[in-house]
Amino acid sequence: MKTYNDLYMTTRSTLKRQGVEAYAQEARILVSAAAGKTVTELLRDLNLYTTPQVENAVTDYTARRLRGEPVAYITGAWEFYGLPMKVTSDVLIPRPDTEVLVDAVKDVLIGYKMDARVLDLCCGSGCITCAVGHELPATKLVAVDLSASALEVCRANINLNRLTTRVICMQADATAAPPLGIGSFDVIVSNPPYIKSAEIETLDRSVKDYEPIWALDGGADGLRFYKSIIKYWKSLLRPDGVLIFEVGEGQADDVADMLLAAGFDSCSVRRDTRGTERCVIGRM
Repeated sequence: MKTYNDLYMTTRSTLKRQGVEAYAQEARILVSAAAGKTVTELLRDLNLYTTPQVENAVTDYTARRLRGEPVAYITGAWEFYGLPMKVTSDVLIPRPDTEVLVDAVKDVLIGYKMDARVLDLCCGSGCITCAVGHELPATKLVAVDLSASALEVCRANINLNRLTTRVICMQADATAAPPLGIGSFDVIVSNPPYIKSAEIETLDRSVKDYEPIWALDGGADGLRFYKSIIKYWKSLLRPDGVLIFEVGEGQADDVADMLLAAGFDSCSVRRDTRGTERCVIGRM
């Protein structure tokens, strides 16, 4: 019978041989998920003996990973801004790049309007909603997505992070007029689809073969959603309101120009942890 450490070392070695960059981290996540443990619990129990069921699960998870399936979809869980997130193939996997949007919302509101109303447009898993709600306990939030299955995941994450009393989920199309009665907002934050249609096939297979294409495809120029959101949704901003976008590489200037042309008084750009211009902030 094998110990958890045996399973971890075998998985680690297999992933490394197959060129998985974060092989050690991914091995810990896969083994802990197969065992029904947290990573901390796995490290505590490394010298304990496991079971054939856990060993079989690890073998299955490792094979799926080597076929290109992302770890987050295999385990059904991920982390964003230090918070636990449920993840399914109906939503994009939350990425560290997106955390800069949460930082931007905090900087806009902390010390100015702690009881703000915030709209998360194209919310997907709800990772931005949950992070903003957690970091700003007086905010009220509305999470909007066109996909009913994505909203189901969003609701699960809102419940997981104990935010149900402050968040409303709504199904709506970001490229059309907002639903009546949605109200007005101090901040609209959005991480919309922004990959050019022709570039989808060039993406890594772990993205193009597993993540939902509708959540990636931003149209021929990658800017379709920005144009529509500015056209239809900026009217929901209150006086001194702020619109915050995540953008793809090389899109910041185009999106900033759109905001200024639409009547925003000023725009600023923030970089992510890799130095890429990732966040565009328009102020009314």
